[in-house]
Amino acid sequence: MKIPRDLSGTDLARRLCRGWGYQVVHQEGSHIVLETEKPTHQRIVVPAHKSLRIGTLNAILRGVARHKGVDRQVILKSL
Repeated sequence: MKIPRDLSGTDLARRLCRGWGYQVVHQEGSHIVLETEKPTHQRIVVPAHKSLRIGTLNAILRGVARHKGVDRQVILKSL
């Protein structure tokens, strides 16, 4: 599956909260800080830009996939 090129940071944060157990901790400037406790503690930062760069989005998805123990494609399909 191809990485979406028009996904905003706010939309990505909302989808990670809804489907993957993350919660918005706070926002500093244009960065949204998300946190999860399942399976262990993880904190990620998502830029609140209109459209995320491909490399930034790929790095966030790779980190979430590694932490949750699933393939990156599973996360992409849920977006």
